Parts: sequence; C-alpha cells; structure tokens
Amino acid sequence: MSRPATGAERRARADARKAERAEVQDPAVVLDAAAAFLAVRPRSIDETRRRLRHLGYPPVPVEIVLERLIEFGYLDDEAFARAWVESRDRSRPRGASALRRELALKGVERPVVDAVLDERDHAAEEARGGADDGAATPDGMAADRLLARKAAVLGRETDPRKRRQKAYALLARHGFSPDVIAAALGRAATDDSDLDSSIGPD
Repeated sequence: MSRPATGAERRARADARKAERAEVQDPAVVLDAAAAFLAVRPRSIDETRRRLRHLGYPPVPVEIVLERLIEFGYLDDEAFARAWVESRDRSRPRGASALRRELALKGVERPVVDAVLDERDHAAEEARGGADDGAATPDGMAADRLLARKAAVLGRETDPRKRRQKAYALLARHGFSPDVIAAALGRAATDDSDLDSSIGPD
C-alpha cells in the first residue's frame, strides 16, 4: 500500500499539469475543460475565462473557446444574471445592492446587471397591478422572506429594541436599503405571525 502524497508532492503534480496546459494550442482540449466546468452549474463569461486561465491554458485558445460557447448560447451573461437573481430570490434572499455586488464578483458587467434588476422590478410591478405596496417589490418580498426565515433566531432576544436592531442589521448585511428595511420591519410589527412577537414595535 502506497503512502498518501504530501502537500508538496500534490503541488508539484499540479504545477506540472499546469505547465503542460500552458503548451496547449488545440481549442478542443480547452473546450473539454470548459464543458466540465459548465456542467456543474451555469457560469458567467468572465468566471469561465478566469477558471480556464487559472488551469493554465493559454489566452488564444481560451478566447476562441469562449467565442464559440457564446455563439452557441452556452455562455450568456444576461441569462446567467437572470438565473442568479431568481435563485437568490427563491432560496437566499438578497437586496439589489447585494445582488449587484455578487454579480460584479462573477464578472457580469454593470449594464447587464442593471437590465436584469430592472426587469425583476418591472415584473413585480406588473404582478401587483400598480398598487403601491412595498411588500410587493422584489426587495420587499425578499426582506419579508428573510425575516420570516430568521424569526426564531430573532425571537430569542427578549429586549424589543435589541430585537429590532438585530433584524435591521440582518437585513442590512443582506444588501437591503434603509427604506426597504424600515418597511419590512413595519410590516413585521403589524403582522399576526410569529414574526410579530419577535420583531414587534419597541
């Protein structure tokens, strides 16, 4: 039975593989690596570029592969940003500023992010039929979901003022604006749910 490789040995093997990849000029080889990366989950163009470059592939075949993937619709920053926002809205609520930060880290350009968030706001406005209800905005709904999810944790705080401060801090950390936070806390304070007892008025 052979002994496990040491950290230095693993790094040496990784460096050797990277050096081999630096010599690759065949886009088909780079395409295989990109396909494996994209098979895990959707990615942005920049995220894919960074991964391929990190693996050691030269810039020219990487750019050729990226152009092909864009041409055939496998890479599309607008579709990626839309899917990212929808996923966050469903499972890990965030405010618009947090979504902007996350997508910027993924390399999605600001105009694309703005267009996707505008589309999100427009869809919510149509859904509420023009009614001026802060809870019906995407950020308002996301803030309400986050407060509902964290109601039990927030409810452990017995001091109402501290409970409200913790709820405010929670929403702020998740990228919600002060206006959205104030409206969400106001709705929570007047709601009949368990959240009422955990966030209620001071």
